[in-house]
Amino acid sequence: MNSVDRLPQIVLPPYETIALVLQGGGALGAYQAGVFQGLHEAGIELHCLSGISIGALNTAIIAGNPPHRRVERLLEFWETICQPTVGPPLPPFIEQTLFNINDTVRQAMSAAQAGRALVYGQNGFFRPRFPPPPSILPGDPATASYYDTAALKRTLEELCDFDLINSGAMRVSVGAVNVRSGNFVYFDNSEIRLRAEHFMASGALPPAFAAVEIDGERYWDGGLVSNTPLAQVLDTRPQKDTLVFQVDLWSARGAPPTNMSEVSDRMKDIRYSSRTRMITERLRWDQYVRHVIQHVLDKVPEDVRAGDPYCLMAQELACAKRYNVIHLIYRNRPYEKHYKDFQFGLSTMREHWSSGLQDIRRTLADPSRLAMPDDASGFVTHDVHREEIERLMGKEAR
Repeated sequence: MNSVDRLPQIVLPPYETIALVLQGGGALGAYQAGVFQGLHEAGIELHCLSGISIGALNTAIIAGNPPHRRVERLLEFWETICQPTVGPPLPPFIEQTLFNINDTVRQAMSAAQAGRALVYGQNGFFRPRFPPPPSILPGDPATASYYDTAALKRTLEELCDFDLINSGAMRVSVGAVNVRSGNFVYFDNSEIRLRAEHFMASGALPPAFAAVEIDGERYWDGGLVSNTPLAQVLDTRPQKDTLVFQVDLWSARGAPPTNMSEVSDRMKDIRYSSRTRMITERLRWDQYVRHVIQHVLDKVPEDVRAGDPYCLMAQELACAKRYNVIHLIYRNRPYEKHYKDFQFGLSTMREHWSSGLQDIRRTLADPSRLAMPDDASGFVTHDVHREEIERLMGKEAR
């Protein structure tokens, strides 16, 4: 998990908020843990954490531990849930040796591990219900799923300090969907006391996992409506100069599929990427409009502004704050198929983690990516992969 050299401690511009935003994606979530390790190594202190699904579980581990234990606890969490529920796993050395042979072997191992997860579940996470839930006959909403996640509650309560999560040291929010109303909601520690159930609800993806009951309502995975919680951070009032590290596990861009397995894989990418670019562009445009309004108001004499109701309304809309969104988007590996989000193998987990760590180190290696925006919109985005592609295309054009 340390494939490239560490970076020195980074001194950031005077952002008022530094946020980490974590998308859902099941087993791919180890990539987010690698990104966090890189931020921790660079000495970047977070003020705000927001997650959905597996991003919510990573959020719980990070926020629920003191800074010096967060990477250690993340590793413990991932090494726990990447173990089978029955039978001894392959010794890590042997598994890693086989995994390193070639992509054909990796694909075979991945298929076997995904199949094992479906049949037996994952240690400290979920296991199949027996007997299975009824398909037609009425039953209990608490058991209307193929898997039982009671083990996940124990894992979270063992690895997380919920008093620390609710201490206010860091703002924490996780997204879920109210099953009765269909409305998307955020559970936020600035408004309520968060428990293990709130994080589990954010990751309760049907039909695999049952809706989680909280205060008389039942909630499913927030990814059913939106898998990217960026707007939760940037729409917060009052607005502040903000640096956001947005970690996505599904890439909206990809090649047309050539077989049915690739069709299933590409469908997941498109569905769960949640139109990250579109949402980011909408937020950028909103901030551009606010900047323009502020610029115009600055040219209006104070006595006119104070007496004009439209100027007063415009002042409520105006904002000169600045946003910098750093995208870190997981890139598929050639051996990965449509089951990559429930393929919980230790060797694959380590590769995902290492990939996230490498991407954030490469991102932070260029300090200009962290600079406070100075353009007309007050909003910039960076993506190390996209920038490399654009640079290569520029060289080819010349």
